[in-house]
Amino acid sequence: MGKGGTLSDSVIKKIVLSYSYVAIWIFLSFTVIVYNKYILDKKMYNWPFPISLTMIHMSFCSTLAFLIIKVFKFVEPVSMSRETYLRSVVPIGALYALSLWLSNSAYIYLSVSFIQMLKALMPVAVYSIGVLFKKEGFKSDTMVNMLSISFGVAIAAYGEARFDVWGVILQLGAVAFEATRLVLIQILLTSKGITLNPITSLYYVAPCCLAFLFIPWIYVEFPVLRDTSSFHFDYAIFGANSLCAFALNLAVFLLVGKTSALTMNVAGVVKDWLLIAFSWSVIKDTVTPINLFGYGIAFLGVAYYNHAKLQALKAKEAQKKIQQADEESGRLLEERREGGDGEGKKNESEN
Repeated sequence: MGKGGTLSDSVIKKIVLSYSYVAIWIFLSFTVIVYNKYILDKKMYNWPFPISLTMIHMSFCSTLAFLIIKVFKFVEPVSMSRETYLRSVVPIGALYALSLWLSNSAYIYLSVSFIQMLKALMPVAVYSIGVLFKKEGFKSDTMVNMLSISFGVAIAAYGEARFDVWGVILQLGAVAFEATRLVLIQILLTSKGITLNPITSLYYVAPCCLAFLFIPWIYVEFPVLRDTSSFHFDYAIFGANSLCAFALNLAVFLLVGKTSALTMNVAGVVKDWLLIAFSWSVIKDTVTPINLFGYGIAFLGVAYYNHAKLQALKAKEAQKKIQQADEESGRLLEERREGGDGEGKKNESEN
């Protein structure tokens, strides 16, 4: 703080940069979601091939990640053995493939606004799977909060004008696979001291994800695409879409690296409300009062969950500082004691 309680230039610069990272991430995440909806929806661009679209993204991202790491050497690769790759990265890649496939498929059947409401279940899925894998401790108050989020989403689903059972199953499956992937990243990578930023993550995971997607693509979408002679690959549409997807990964790297994962969670809530408003006002999706009431309940639950995580993080940091202070005090006391013993021996030798 400067004179008169004003913020210093360096603090203002950090605040401006933090908000800039948040704005960039929200914009790119917003763009990718709406762009995917535009391509896949039968009433818009009408290219309902979610596996193919995801494979295009993975091909583009893995190629750029390879160039950044191996050719231009902007980012250092992570040292990883073949055994670690097969046991840790491959399962994560399989879950990522399933998550992307199902989430992109849901855009064919559901509105953008309703999909964002269903995504509010992500904390519920992550916490439940974390408890199942013993990465999270069971707490009754947290479980009550998870139930309140689920209750809110259920109300939103009840009020959905374009409710489609298959679309809901696809989106809930995507949430479940993504939550499992996030928990397995902690178990298989973080616990082993392996940290992947979005670029190294794409470098290792995207080719694996592409390989897994190739299997269902051969049987589900390739025969249809082969028989669709009228389709011509639009490099501008799919190239720009893939570039946005890659830029989003870079934005995640900037946002989490320069702020925190919690900031991204909070920014995600803002993004969801913006998408709901955009879906209603521009795409003309129907958003009912029951939709908003249910999502409002879920939103409050998610906000409380993020608040609780922030408080737990602050408590952990405070405990860490106390522990460091205690260790420092113990070290100084030990040094004084050793100094006193040395002084006493010196006096004895002089006598």
